[in-house]
Amino acid sequence: MNDERDRDETRRESARADERAAADDLAPTERDVVVRRRRRTTLVVVAAVAVLAIIVVALILRSRADKDETEETSVVVSVKVAKAEREPIAAQVAALGTVFPRDTALVSPKISAQIKQMPLWKNRAVRAGDVIAVLESSDLQAQRNEAVAALNEARAAARSVETGTIPQNNAQDQKALRDARAAADNARRTYERRLALYQAGGISKKDLEASQFDLSKAENDLRLAEQTINLRTQSLNPNDRAQAAAKVSEAEQHLGSLDAQLSYATVRAPISGVVTDQSLYEGSFAASGSTLVTIADISQVIVKAPVSDTVASQLKLGDVASVMPTDMPGEQMTGQVTLISRSVDPASRTVEVWVTLENGAARLRANGAAQVTVSANAKQDAVVVPASAVTLDASNADEGTVMVVDDKQIAHETKVTIGVRNVDRMEITSGLQGGETVVVE
Repeated sequence: MNDERDRDETRRESARADERAAADDLAPTERDVVVRRRRRTTLVVVAAVAVLAIIVVALILRSRADKDETEETSVVVSVKVAKAEREPIAAQVAALGTVFPRDTALVSPKISAQIKQMPLWKNRAVRAGDVIAVLESSDLQAQRNEAVAALNEARAAARSVETGTIPQNNAQDQKALRDARAAADNARRTYERRLALYQAGGISKKDLEASQFDLSKAENDLRLAEQTINLRTQSLNPNDRAQAAAKVSEAEQHLGSLDAQLSYATVRAPISGVVTDQSLYEGSFAASGSTLVTIADISQVIVKAPVSDTVASQLKLGDVASVMPTDMPGEQMTGQVTLISRSVDPASRTVEVWVTLENGAARLRANGAAQVTVSANAKQDAVVVPASAVTLDASNADEGTVMVVDDKQIAHETKVTIGVRNVDRMEITSGLQGGETVVVE
């Protein structure tokens, strides 16, 4: 056994010696190739390990950055907030309008004549009935005098026809009529006195009957005188009487026409107001119908403004409107919508709206410009938020979102529906109940 073990050991030693000898027999070039291959393999392994290490480090750094970013987004920031309040709100419809007087009168003469008297009226206040101008009327006065004479002549002719052709007989008849009336009146008074005495027992019945007889006789004489005159009048020609009456009527009408023309020579103010323009002056010839002055009543004015037809339907008569004159910055007046036109201007697609307001201090000038803002579609109990709190939907202007802050001071996006809106506030018809805290900035 020991001999065999020794022989095996000897063989292994011999083999190792052979290998070393073989290695020593290799050429120097082959040994260099083997060394270079081993070095290359080592470098590849080292490079792979380095790349892997870099990737691991990058992942770690990125994870830390994401963590830091997450921590940063959760940092509390300061914002401005406001409450969603329940309060009145109204839409604001604005337009630029023109100021017009409530009433305007163009004062014109009704006759053609030279202006005899007329002061400078422009910018002066007048009252209804004030004399604006006096026209030359001497020729009309002469014509009136002739008409008066003609009327008197016609009336005299008519009286001649009525009383007959013999003036003496007519005078006697008229005297007899007057005497009969006087006698009848005297007899009536005498009878009444004696009747009272008889009833008191002061006179006899015979005296009363005598007085009654005198009264009857006087009344008969009066009737006779009246019938005499009536018979004389009825005996006249009816045509003569009609012609005489017609001439009297014609003369009266001619005189009335001249009186009217004479009254037209004095031109008066038809309304109270301010004279905004004067076209003619003293000494000028004024033709019938030509304008002497223009009077405007500016105690109350109307601002006429064109409003887009798309929003005019929101307005109604009686809506409150604010008026801001462009020539008086900072001034604001209040009026009411008194007219909404039923027609639309086809060129501008606007509807004319009238706003009437008092102008007792005459601050607004006729034909001036003013910005009109009408409060329309008013609601008394609406959920209202600042306009800056709402982010409108790009596809639907009646919807949007607000950021609502909860009890933990965390903001959440909430969808809302918008109703009435004005310059700085909006009504929320759904999405908020009122009382919520919303972010405005």
